[in-house]
Amino acid sequence: MRQYYVYIMTNGVRTLYIGVTNDLTRRVYEHRQKLADGFTNKYNITMLVHYEVTTDVQSAIAREKQLKGWRRSKKVDLIERVNPAWVDLSLGWYD
Repeated sequence: MRQYYVYIMTNGVRTLYIGVTNDLTRRVYEHRQKLADGFTNKYNITMLVHYEVTTDVQSAIAREKQLKGWRRSKKVDLIERVNPAWVDLSLGWYD
């Protein structure tokens, strides 16, 4: 069964980026290596701080839109509930 991920990434000053993908490992790698122009490249978004998994693509897209609509403080609360130190959850993935 295919899985879909809604994820939040950040940089050293905690600028937030929210996305959705069906391959989290690949997508984080693309962000870290700056393989695509855009927001994540411009703001050096390289740290994965939160992700959620679902098997339904429509619910993943809806959740991404929901999170993007939240005020910043609510997004920070979500991250800090499961990752209070803002540890990069992708550390060690590419060693």
